[in-house]
Amino acid sequence: MSELIWLGIDPGLAIIGWAILQETKSNHPLLIDYGIIETPKTLSTSQRLVEIEQDLVGLVREFRPHRIAIEMPYFDRKIKAAGGVMQALGVINLVSYREVKIEPIFLHQSSWKCHLGNGRATKKEVAQIVSHLFGLELLPIDDSVDAIAIAYAALCGLINNIK
Repeated sequence: MSELIWLGIDPGLAIIGWAILQETKSNHPLLIDYGIIETPKTLSTSQRLVEIEQDLVGLVREFRPHRIAIEMPYFDRKIKAAGGVMQALGVINLVSYREVKIEPIFLHQSSWKCHLGNGRATKKEVAQIVSHLFGLELLPIDDSVDAIAIAYAALCGLINNIK
């Protein structure tokens, strides 16, 4: 089998971060691509979920990942966006299985951040670590950076056994 392709996802309803990494024989993964999927707040939740589904199908068909790692969101009772994020997570899970028959690996935020060396790292700190790991100069401070780190942690063997 050729080197595995990993898709890392930082889920959300408004913004989803994604990243594609490829395993290599040198044991240092290659960052293939990364970005975000944004859905306009002017759309209904149902319309936003359709947009997420369409964009994810395009990503999965383009890159044909062998493994998918997703951050399992944590919410306290005060967060109003939890319902929308969980619905988006359902769409991501559906697309993963329907398109490439993959049951995603779910990782807690603190565990993938600990894998980088700091379980409480800010987005800026995650971007600095990821930039160093992959020899990049400028990374956006957005959800795509988290997606790179999620894919990297899973590729390195991190598993939380979340079902």
